[in-house]
Amino acid sequence: MDALPQHPLAVARFLHGLSQNSLATRVKEAARRRDRRAGTTKQQVSVWERPGARAPDPWYQLLIADVFGIDPELVTTLGWPYWLPGNEAPVPLGTGSTVAALREAQRRAMFDRRTLLGLAPAALAALAQQWATLDPALAASASDGQIVDPEFVTWLETSVNQLTGLATADRQHTAQLLDSYYDTVVGLLENARFSEATGSRLHLLASSLAQTIGWHRFDHEHHTAAGHYWNAALHAAHQAGDTDRGAGILADLAYQSIWLGQAAPATDVLGHALTRTQDPTAQSLLQLRKARAHAMTGESRACRRALGAAEHALSTANETPPAWCSWMSPADISVDSGRCLIDLGEPGPAHQQIAQGVALLPAARDKTRAVFLTYEAESLLRQGEIDHSAATAHQALLLAQRIGASRCVRQIKDLTPNFQPHGAVQGVKHLLDTMRSAAV
Repeated sequence: MDALPQHPLAVARFLHGLSQNSLATRVKEAARRRDRRAGTTKQQVSVWERPGARAPDPWYQLLIADVFGIDPELVTTLGWPYWLPGNEAPVPLGTGSTVAALREAQRRAMFDRRTLLGLAPAALAALAQQWATLDPALAASASDGQIVDPEFVTWLETSVNQLTGLATADRQHTAQLLDSYYDTVVGLLENARFSEATGSRLHLLASSLAQTIGWHRFDHEHHTAAGHYWNAALHAAHQAGDTDRGAGILADLAYQSIWLGQAAPATDVLGHALTRTQDPTAQSLLQLRKARAHAMTGESRACRRALGAAEHALSTANETPPAWCSWMSPADISVDSGRCLIDLGEPGPAHQQIAQGVALLPAARDKTRAVFLTYEAESLLRQGEIDHSAATAHQALLLAQRIGASRCVRQIKDLTPNFQPHGAVQGVKHLLDTMRSAAV
């Protein structure tokens, strides 16, 4: 089984070629430059890198920032551990930054690793606020190089749509192809000449590719890389003037925050996203994710308002919603309503809602089914239906393994401590044995 994701401080050390012992020595040297002492040891660095460990106090963070050459203002603005190298804030949204953001996402993905972090909450909130206030008309376009044939763009669009439209179980095999198309499209934006209409199509294609690749990275727990691909997708959608797509990308970033247990920034991001969302299906999706964030923070009334808004918006939806949210359905509202009820301490009604939603889910959405079945297993656990819960969790685990989404496997394995006291119950031992052998 793979190790759990590395702590960002360990990643920062790796990027700078430092061992725990050498980092401790550099920290002591940084203190001496300030005519003070720091009793830092290899053991202390090891403690800082433990999952869930308390952050170093502000004095030690300042010394660590000195070692890595980080502006002290970022230490305060982004907070621990988001300011560490490898987790820097994304390229700001604005004129002329689209291609830079697209290339930056690609560069960061080259150091492909599992990470504990997405974008820093402060950086994510700033990005959402920029998107809600900047005028897309300010965006610049490429102006030199070869002229792009619109028919070639049509071929690219068709090919990419076929790849992104595959069933969930097949998408795990498309990563290299998507990376290749991404590199081609960004290269055209970087070096080619094209009309305004063709430029808009290329930016939308770049946005679609970056959004899809971001989900690939997210599913494999490469959260920093996913965040930067979604940032790049937001830049490209903004330049093309597609506000609904931009709102959907912000919703993806918010979903990542929710998945990582950071509900408060997700609420703010979704609030900004809703200010420019026009399509009812898109509005429904954003309201549903906002309900999840409110439920996690125990805001029952706000959660139920958002659920009602999500249901109402979907009931008024167009027959042809944007492709990026065309999957949104009553099944999603039913299951996420149940997930909200779990967070609000109502497992009985939650199970009914989740079971109803799982039954409505199309067969092609296996990744979503794995997530939903895990919610159902958790609701059954909370009601004391251990055998039923174990069977449901086992089904979810096998499905998650088949589609190759390690974040879904980890989500199921996180339930393990709740099953361990019930080893004598039918199905539990089999589930625990399968969990132990499951790689994440």
